[in-house]
Amino acid sequence: MQTVHSLDPLRNLVADLRQAGKLALVPTMGALHEGHLTLVREARARADRVAVSIFVNPLQFGAGEDLDAYPRQLERDCALLEAEGVDLVWGPTVEAMYPQGFATGISVSGVSEGLCGAQRPGHFDGVATVVCKLFHQVLPDLALFGEKDWQQLAVIRRMARDLDLTRPHVDRIIGVPTVREADGLAMSSRNAYLTPQQRAQAAALPAAMRQAIATIERGASVPAALAALDVALLAGGFTSIDYARLCDAENLTPLEHASTKPMRLLVAARIGKARLIDNMAVQPARS
Repeated sequence: MQTVHSLDPLRNLVADLRQAGKLALVPTMGALHEGHLTLVREARARADRVAVSIFVNPLQFGAGEDLDAYPRQLERDCALLEAEGVDLVWGPTVEAMYPQGFATGISVSGVSEGLCGAQRPGHFDGVATVVCKLFHQVLPDLALFGEKDWQQLAVIRRMARDLDLTRPHVDRIIGVPTVREADGLAMSSRNAYLTPQQRAQAAALPAAMRQAIATIERGASVPAALAALDVALLAGGFTSIDYARLCDAENLTPLEHASTKPMRLLVAARIGKARLIDNMAVQPARS
């Protein structure tokens, strides 16, 4: 495995890897856990060579967010990736990714505007910009993202479709199901912010979501199910709820009633110093 931090050696290595066959990219911000490694394993199953990017992207952090506190563990992360058979780690510096005078950004309307987009202005502009740059830098044939951030996945797919990106094309942007702890909590680098008591309380999130989904799928009122979810989270130890929405799974339009199309329940809630997000599929209503 080779690790590079600047563009010139990256381009040379990418050219060599592409000669060996299909190249997959797994973009990350590091602090790797089993969820990331699941993406890597899926990439190995789908491609001949695998590249992983590790970059804590300042453009997707707003004022007062956890950019400085976000865990950075490059040596540990590289050891994990080498054990998984990764061929290349692209770990650019901020200066390499955004050189002096950098003045270009990408904004994706529609799917980026609600949910986390409303709570974190500019966040998805930063995501779209860095991912587009990663695609052009690494030139992967496919890229893999976790479904835990469903809105991010929707934004990246929309960007690839609208900009006619061919590396990877929208149909080569692969969503991989969320990896969960034994109690159902979605794996996240930000789980490290939780105290032991908060970590135990955080299991209320997936439990409340599953209960709300069961209620909706039985035909109950969507607003009533979401209100009960809010109550369960606050009773379980969460201090506030940024949103809890039932949405169309593709375009993320909020739904007041169950749809005959695929749906997703998306939630963001705060406990201690952590803002946790999660989403789960909801079965379409019978037509």
